[in-house]
Amino acid sequence: HHRTLKTYEYHIFSAIVIKFIRMNARVTVTVLLFLLPNAIAFFQSSFPHETPNFRSSQQRYLLKSVPQSSKVMCQMFTGIVEEMGTIVSLEEKNDMMLWDGSVGSGTELVVKGDVAIDGAYLGCSICVSGVCLTATDLSTPGQFSVGLAPETLRRTYLGNLKSGDRVNLERASEIGGRNSGHFVQGHVDGIGKIIDRWIDEDSLFFKVKVDSDLLRYIVPKGFIAIDGTSLTVCEVDHVEKCFTFMLVEYTQKKIIIPTKDIGESLNIEVDVLGKYAESALATILPRLEFLEGKVKDLEDQLKKERSAKD
Repeated sequence: HHRTLKTYEYHIFSAIVIKFIRMNARVTVTVLLFLLPNAIAFFQSSFPHETPNFRSSQQRYLLKSVPQSSKVMCQMFTGIVEEMGTIVSLEEKNDMMLWDGSVGSGTELVVKGDVAIDGAYLGCSICVSGVCLTATDLSTPGQFSVGLAPETLRRTYLGNLKSGDRVNLERASEIGGRNSGHFVQGHVDGIGKIIDRWIDEDSLFFKVKVDSDLLRYIVPKGFIAIDGTSLTVCEVDHVEKCFTFMLVEYTQKKIIIPTKDIGESLNIEVDVLGKYAESALATILPRLEFLEGKVKDLEDQLKKERSAKD
């Protein structure tokens, strides 16, 4: 019976630990997800591809034979806009060759940007106002072409662009390089509408309205990518379904956002770590609830045995 009591005490202790983990799971998962890419970046920068201890001679030969422009390990962005490009054209094309040799129709966007095409190659990724797009034509000096998929047209405002409009441009970054912004995928989650803007000394503030399914990932002082720009959330209002952000004096002159007025659209990408944390918790919490139920059954059984003993 003493052994049984010890077993119950162990399970009760386990229940306390489980409850603690559950209370802190969001923080724990978020921290782990943040540390993982940084750990990868550290090891890749500390032990480059040519290090013989980590690569066979054949692997090192293959890596050296790959063009430098193709060594981008992960098509990610930092949210630090490199230049403001100009839209050359946006048109529907009916002569796009598909994988099986058939001809299909689609939307092609042509953009002028001197910095963006520096080191560019066919198939490389370029972030256009927050949207990761694939370069399909580099034949004209000073500009590049990209295709806009139906999903891109549904999720972003790129389909409303016209010749002469300005866009934020950023080339893909390499893992292990400096990141002065945050991890931006270029996968826009939705569109936000500017509902107010004002000046506070040298800072320019914006208030943006978004759908509820995006707002739950937006937290005060958290990361957010707006038109491809890495920014910090100032305040979140769940009643009005909006949030605010501000631009410092330097940033105002380097991106297109200050040129936008009330009622205009912004491409929004929430911090991916928040979505990963939610996904991880979705698998963990049901298991914790099951374990808590088992512990409760053990607690009830322990009470009955104690009552019978008394």
